[in-house]
Amino acid sequence: MFNDIVRRVRKDYFGKGPERIHTVFVDNMAISILNGNLTPMEKFISHNPEGAEMVREARTKLIQDVYAEHVPDGLEELVGSQLVHLFSDFKVEHDMGVSVFIFKDTIAGKE
Repeated sequence: MFNDIVRRVRKDYFGKGPERIHTVFVDNMAISILNGNLTPMEKFISHNPEGAEMVREARTKLIQDVYAEHVPDGLEELVGSQLVHLFSDFKVEHDMGVSVFIFKDTIAGKE
């Protein structure tokens, strides 16, 4: 369920959701590894270092802004705690992203 919410948000904002997501819950954190994210246009743009950095910055900033503006429906209810922070980064050359969701309360075991 958690991964479904994460995938839906990315699909809604980027036009393509990750092909694979693996999430681990530790204390008050959910750590998600996302693979297979890039759209065909992003792959084309990232063929040179400047384009790859532009894609990385755009993806990282957009997802952080999205979660800061509005926590996705059902996310906090699913884990039973308020989302406090989201840290996110993206490795374009490996088409892999990571997001660390920090919640107010312990969520371990609330998959």
